[in-house]
Parts: sequence; structure tokens; C-alpha cells
Amino acid sequence: MTQRIVLTGSNGFVGQAVSRLLLAKGNQITGIVRRPAPSVDGLHSWLLDTDDFNDIESRWPADLRCDTVVHLAARVHVMRDRSEDPLAAYRETNVAGTLRVARAARRAGARRFVFVSSIKAVAESSDGREPLSELVPPRPVDPYGVSKLEAERALTEYGSTSGLDVVIVRPPLVYGPGVRANFLQLMNAIARGVPLPFAAIEARRSMVFVNNLADAIVHCAMDRHAVGRLFHVTDGHDLSVVELVRMLAWQLHAPGRFLSVPPALLRVAGRLTGRSAQVGRLLDEFRVDSRHITGVLGWQPPYTVEQGLLETAAWYRATH
Repeated sequence: MTQRIVLTGSNGFVGQAVSRLLLAKGNQITGIVRRPAPSVDGLHSWLLDTDDFNDIESRWPADLRCDTVVHLAARVHVMRDRSEDPLAAYRETNVAGTLRVARAARRAGARRFVFVSSIKAVAESSDGREPLSELVPPRPVDPYGVSKLEAERALTEYGSTSGLDVVIVRPPLVYGPGVRANFLQLMNAIARGVPLPFAAIEARRSMVFVNNLADAIVHCAMDRHAVGRLFHVTDGHDLSVVELVRMLAWQLHAPGRFLSVPPALLRVAGRLTGRSAQVGRLLDEFRVDSRHITGVLGWQPPYTVEQGLLETAAWYRATH
């Protein structure tokens, strides 16, 4: 059934993938964006040039009715955050801003609100434990993760009092064509043939290909069984860092060069250079259990991790 869907962050990395898939299914999509930018063909955009969705309720167009909102926009990791109070800055966007969108959407007729959170709302690693399921008590460790967990809880409370059906999705690292940040830096290093000190690292980490995540989000927006649920979403196949680099090197037609550096030494180097968090993301096991969405919605990732990495590498070769 065709839906009227409002999508925040529609011109972003994940937002474009979600927009394309929703439009392909015949839905009417309006994207909320902060600044003009190229968008997916067929997507209508509403320019809301305020910070943290301030005044969204008063500015909401009278003729913009919707059935569902997919909320992707967020303050994400800021590597060199210069805010006087980083947690307050994350809260203003990720908690207060999210609630502003939810209230405005409810007034516009929305019945469902799909909130894309993060696995960082739960933890930074799964060391010594089974893969992280939705039943694991959350213990976020940085302002981003804390703000995402607080937004989940605030939305759940708002939904229970307003009648808005809330669905929460927690992805791990997302990759695919257009990826930025650490994943892009890794591909840059591989393409240049830089020897990487990963040969002794055995930890596995969950990821999700952007088109797999988009497909899961669309299921959450349209499947009645998703109402009130919380889902972890992954590719379903966890790679070690060495496996990841080897796959990317082969697909980038580059040599995969490794140095065998003891993990303990890498941790020391991380502390000395102020990069403990970045080193930990390489050394610590971070596996996520996504079987719940399969059991409830029958969802399976439409792309394998090999296919996802192949598309990512093809984009990189064409643009770099």
C-alpha cells in the first residue's frame, strides 16, 4: 500500500539509499533537509533551515500530511569536538530535536515513527560476551551513544502517551558507495599500498551494507509486525579486520600489506597518541546479533557482505 512518508536526513549517505528504495515501492516521499543539495529523482524536499529542528511544528506545511516518519538526521561522531559541553550538544540534536520531529509528525497525522539509532547506544564492544542482542542492558560510553539511548527512551515514552507507533533500528558501522570517515580512510590506505599493522588482530566486528540497512528500514516502515519493536541490523557475517582488508585489497586491485604488531603494543601506541578509542575499534570484538528482525519480520539481508564490499570498491575506483 502506498504511504506518505517524511524522511529526515534524506540527502545523506543512508538517506539517499532509503529514498531510492521507498520510491521504488511507489511511496510518496518528502525529505526534510537543512540546505539545498542534489537529491534522488522523484523525492520532494522541504528546506528547514533551523538547527536541531527548532520551530519545526510551527513551520510544518499545512498540506504536508504523512503516515510514517523515518528519522535519520542526527549529530554524529565529531572527531575533534570543540563544544564546551559535547554531551549537551548531542542531546540538543539527538534527543530534543528528535522529539520535536516526533511531535510535529504526530500533529501531521503520522502513525509510525522509525528512529535510526546506533549500536553505540548499547556498548563499544562485545568482548567476553555473546554477540550483542536487543536484550543486553545498554551501557553507552560516549556522548553520542548516551544521546542515542536517551532518544530511544524519550521516544518510547512519547509514543506510549501520544499513540505514535515507535520502531527503533540500531545499526553498527555502515559502509557502501559514498562512505566517509574511518572506512574511507582505510580504503585510501589500502589503495596506496600502505602496510597496515593488523596481521595479529583476530577480533571480528559486525557491519551493515547501506542497501541492507535501507531494506531493513523500509521493512520497519511498512510491516505491521514492526510496531513497538527494537531491532539490531547487520549483514549477518562478521569479518575480522584482516579479512576485511584482504577483501577490499582484492577488489581495489591493490596489494594487501600487513605488519604483525602485538595488540598490546598497539594499545600503548594508542594511549601515547591520544587515539585509544580508534585503536580499540580495531582491536576489540564488536559482534551484533541481528536474528530478532529475522524472527519478527522475516527480514534477510538482500546483499552479502562480499556484494556490499564489491559495490563499495567499485564506487571508490570510479571516484578516487
